Amino acid sequence: MSLKNFGWNPHFENKFEPFRKPETEPARVALADRERFLLWTESGEREASVGGRLRHDSDDWPAIGDWVVLESGSRIAAILPRCTTFSRKHPGEVTRQQVIAANIDVLFVVSGLDGDFNLRRIERYLLLAWESGAKPVVVLNKSDLCADPDEAVASVERLTSGAPVAVISALEGSGVSSLDAHLEAGHTTALVGSSGAGKSTLVNRMLGEERQGTQQARADDSRGRHTTVRRELILTPKGWLLIDTPGLRELQLWATSAGIDRAFSDIASLVRDCRFGNCRHNGEPGCAVAAAGIDEARLASYTKLQRELAHLDRKQDQRAALEEKRKIKRIHRAMRDMYRD
Repeated sequence: MSLKNFGWNPHFENKFEPFRKPETEPARVALADRERFLLWTESGEREASVGGRLRHDSDDWPAIGDWVVLESGSRIAAILPRCTTFSRKHPGEVTRQQVIAANIDVLFVVSGLDGDFNLRRIERYLLLAWESGAKPVVVLNKSDLCADPDEAVASVERLTSGAPVAVISALEGSGVSSLDAHLEAGHTTALVGSSGAGKSTLVNRMLGEERQGTQQARADDSRGRHTTVRRELILTPKGWLLIDTPGLRELQLWATSAGIDRAFSDIASLVRDCRFGNCRHNGEPGCAVAAAGIDEARLASYTKLQRELAHLDRKQDQRAALEEKRKIKRIHRAMRDMYRD
C-alpha cells in the first residue's frame, strides 16, 4: 500500500530526506510492546527493534503512531520529528515524558456517563489534549446509563474551550455515527480515557467487528479493568487510522503554561485584567476572575494545575542541571584518560 494510506505527508517526506540511503526506508509504528515493534512500510509489515545509537544516545523511544527510519529492514535508527504528541509525565518519581501516542489528527477523550463521570478528570485530559496539538473531541459514552444527558453535556461544554462534545452509547450504537464528521481518510484518531469508559466497545462499534475484548465495569464504583493492554494502530475499512490505548489510571501533568491557558481559556482571558500581576484570585482587590463569577471548582482546578506545572518545571530544571553535571564529569574523565595515555 502507499505510505499515504498510513498518514504519510510532505512534513514527514522532508524530515526523512537526511536519512535517505539504499538501506533505509520510512515506516510507521503500528504496534508498540516494550522492546517489540511492528512497523508498516510500503513493502509490507516488519518486526523491528531499536538500534544501538538511538537506544544509547537519545532519551526518546518510539511510540505508537511514530514515523521512523527503518534500517536494514529490522532496526529503528531514528524517530522522525512528530507533528503532534499526546504525553503525560512518566508514572512514579522519574521526571520524564511518556509519549502515549504520536502524530494524531483527532483525539477522542472518552468519558462514561455512569458513576465514574468526573469533570475534573475530563479537564485534565483536555489540557493534555490541547497540549498535544491534535483536535480534541469529548465523547460522553454510556448515555443509556445517564438520567439527564443534556445536563451532563452542558456541564462539560462549560470547560471544553470550544472542543466539540458528542453523546453516544457505544453499547447500543446510538450517536456513534456522529463521530464520522471528525474522521477523514489518511488521518489518525486516538481514543484516550480511563479504564471502564467504554473505549474497547466503541472501537468495536466504529470498526463494525469484535476487534477488542470488553469487560463490564465494576458495579460498586463504575471503574473498569484494563481490557486493552497494548497500544495498537488500526487501518479502518474507510481509510482513516485508529489508535486504541489502554485506560490510564494515573494522568500526571506534562504540559506548559500555554497549554493550561488554552484549556482554561475562559479564566486565562480574565487573568490579564486583574489589577495585580501576581493575583491568586482568592479575594484580592481588583480580581477580574472573581468579578466574573467563575465556578469555584473550575477555578480551584486551574489553580491546582498551575501549582503542578510549577512543581514540574522545578523538577525538570533539577534534572537538567544533574544531566549537565554528569556530562561535564564524563568530559573531564575522558580528558584525564587521554592525558594519561
